Amino acid sequence: MKILAFIRTAERTAVVVVFLTMVLLFCLNVLARQIGGTFASQFAWVEEAVRLMSLFLTFLAVGLALDRGRHAGIHTWRDGIAEATGLPLRRIIDAVGLLFCLYLIWLSYQMTAFVFGTGQRSPTLNIPVFWIYLAPTIGFALMGLRFALSFLGLIDRFSGQTREVE
Repeated sequence: MKILAFIRTAERTAVVVVFLTMVLLFCLNVLARQIGGTFASQFAWVEEAVRLMSLFLTFLAVGLALDRGRHAGIHTWRDGIAEATGLPLRRIIDAVGLLFCLYLIWLSYQMTAFVFGTGQRSPTLNIPVFWIYLAPTIGFALMGLRFALSFLGLIDRFSGQTREVE
């Protein structure tokens, strides 16, 4: 569990750093455009950098959201069906989620490897484009880890979800 705590801390730190960097770059870009001239043209790379960071921000945050039970769902409906049928619905959801994440990891890895092989580079940042395709691979791996841990009973990702009766 120390490893999971380390992963959580690393994810939170990365998400905060990426988000604050995006805000700072946007502010600098706005200032550069207000100043104008050749100074503004030197910040043409900012929009592409922020788009790339936005992808990583999204895919880094999905594991944290799943860990805290923050993914979209109809909890009362799910729990009601589980009570009525006696099915271990939460475990079934975790198993299906894990299988789906494993498929998406494989798929996104294949895309990353293909794009890496092409040697394509981004126009303004001049970095390899495969970095864009690496974000889903990392994100689905982190989300799949949470589904696996929840399926095995090592974490309770449903504890933050309460059933409200009307």
